[in-house]
Amino acid sequence: MGQAIGQMLPLAVGVALSPIPIIASVVLVSSPRGRVNGPAFVVGCAVSAAVIGGVLLAVGIGSGTDDSGGPSTATSILKLVLGVVLLGMAARQWRGRPVGDEEPPLPKWMGVLDAFSPAKALVAGIVVTGLNPKNLLLVVAGAAAVASAGATAGEEAVAWAIFTLIAIVGVATPVVISFVMGDRSEELLQRLRAWMAHSSGVIMAVILLLIGVKLLGDGLAGL
Repeated sequence: MGQAIGQMLPLAVGVALSPIPIIASVVLVSSPRGRVNGPAFVVGCAVSAAVIGGVLLAVGIGSGTDDSGGPSTATSILKLVLGVVLLGMAARQWRGRPVGDEEPPLPKWMGVLDAFSPAKALVAGIVVTGLNPKNLLLVVAGAAAVASAGATAGEEAVAWAIFTLIAIVGVATPVVISFVMGDRSEELLQRLRAWMAHSSGVIMAVILLLIGVKLLGDGLAGL
């Protein structure tokens, strides 16, 4: 199980540091129903990651070894493909980063988060993890990493539970800050939101670059 956790750890951290979900969490926890909407959003993110990973592990994505006990050719090719795609996304994020004081546009749905009900906040968490291409690819790569470690089904389940917990640290942080600091958290959360919004392109470019290179290297080493 240690190998499975080691393989998926960078990918889980990549999901945790994804800026858009963190910004959405800040907006939701700062809304009139923030005490409910914030936790609901975090639960939605956790459910989405857990279900997607569980399904992928159940169908055996990335599983299988060759005669020497190393990753199978199919697993190595999958990692190569994911690595190339993530590097392409990293390049796109870098080219689209804001220059100087320019503010990058946020998704339009961000503008209606203040009016969300708890049920909509829960769905938003599911969608932002399951349908966001960058996060979805990181989750898929994480499941493939766990499956290729040669662990038992029980060990895979534990490893994926750990992945899910790490993956929601980013979106859970604004909620924890709000509950601990109360009204005093407003200024801190708004500064966090502004910084994440301005730096989102650079943050994601670096994350995708590092993970893309790792997957590319793992895929090449397995061929």
